[in-house]
Amino acid sequence: MRGTMEPEPEVLLQEARENVEAAQSYRRELGQRLQGLREAQRQIKESASQTRDDLKQHFTDLKGTLGKLLDERLVTLLQEVDTIEQETIKPLDDCQKLIEHGVNTADDLVREGEIAILGGIEQNDKLWNFTKKASHIQLDSLPEVPLLVDVPCLSAQLDDSILNIVKDHIFKHGTVASRPPVQIEELIEKPGGIIVRWCKVDDDFTAQDYRLQFRKCTANHFEDVYVGSDTEFIVLHIDPNVDYQFRVCARGDGRQEWSPWSVPQTGHSTLVPHEWTPGFEGYSLSSRRNIALRNDAESSGVLYSSAPTYFCGQTLTFRVETVGQPDRRDSIGVCAEKQNGYDSLQRDQAVCISTNGAVFVNGKEMTNQLPAVTSGSTVTFDIEAVTLGTANNSEGGNVKLRVTISSSNREVVFDWLLDQSCGSLYFGCSFFYPGWKVLVF
Repeated sequence: MRGTMEPEPEVLLQEARENVEAAQSYRRELGQRLQGLREAQRQIKESASQTRDDLKQHFTDLKGTLGKLLDERLVTLLQEVDTIEQETIKPLDDCQKLIEHGVNTADDLVREGEIAILGGIEQNDKLWNFTKKASHIQLDSLPEVPLLVDVPCLSAQLDDSILNIVKDHIFKHGTVASRPPVQIEELIEKPGGIIVRWCKVDDDFTAQDYRLQFRKCTANHFEDVYVGSDTEFIVLHIDPNVDYQFRVCARGDGRQEWSPWSVPQTGHSTLVPHEWTPGFEGYSLSSRRNIALRNDAESSGVLYSSAPTYFCGQTLTFRVETVGQPDRRDSIGVCAEKQNGYDSLQRDQAVCISTNGAVFVNGKEMTNQLPAVTSGSTVTFDIEAVTLGTANNSEGGNVKLRVTISSSNREVVFDWLLDQSCGSLYFGCSFFYPGWKVLVF
């Protein structure tokens, strides 16, 4: 009989199964890490290859540009030489012609004089004619010829120190960064949009502006969507369940060039975009139906969302793009259900804000109010469920919601009692005068 008892076969079998499951889980974890390692290796190799191509292309372009600039400067200097030469040589050419004419005249006079002298006094007429001709020529008048010190002597003034200056700039031109100074920190899905947040990862880098780009994963080129000093931005016009890539770079304080791009991050939104109801008289909609413009039509009423797409726990945002004449009956808000026949959301089963900043809950105006709505104002609704089920009848409802309405860095918080349970809410707006344009997301 053995000193120790062997485990029961069932126990051994269970342990074996657990060990197999642990080994499988370990293998999966190692596989995921191996995949992550391969992605890291691929990122290094691909970014290194792209950086080499960028450097080669940049310096090739730089050499071409510098050569072109030097050629243009050479042409300019040669033209200056031609101009100086032509302007200063012309008076000398004119003087040369005058002197050469005088020489020819003197030669002719010498020949005539010698012939007259050879004839002697017997040819008195020739002597007389020669003497008369000579008297009409100013033989003592000589043209002024400039001294060499008084005429240009062209030369090229070439400062060789430019080579040292250019060399110094070239040796300092360009850097190779192992990682960009900013990275995308978070992607948050919104109905019809994605909030992109980024942060600095280089403490020595002082950012002045940021530049955000995005593209569909199936597209070849990124496009700019934001340039500014903020560190987050909501990218709208996002199709649901479609992957998009985002990248960001920064511009240092006092610098003109942008930093390297961050590592692209992929994100998508599964939330259905918010849309206004099309075909409602009095309002014109954008192609994506997320922007409503109050037009000149005389009809009044509430423009509702096409479906109850707002759910508790989300943030519903209205951005006022343009404004018209305000009216105290104007409203922007949410409601449990559509109710035709009302000209405002200042009614039962709805919460809203008027353009003058007044807040209404189930048709009653609250004592607290927000600043008046102006062009560029953003109004947000955050609603959380407080109690569900049958509530006290004295409270008049069976659903209590905690509502926070924010605008211009101020907010009001209150409880909203509904007469019926609802999983989602409609949103809506109403304006009595044209010119109001509202974006919802």
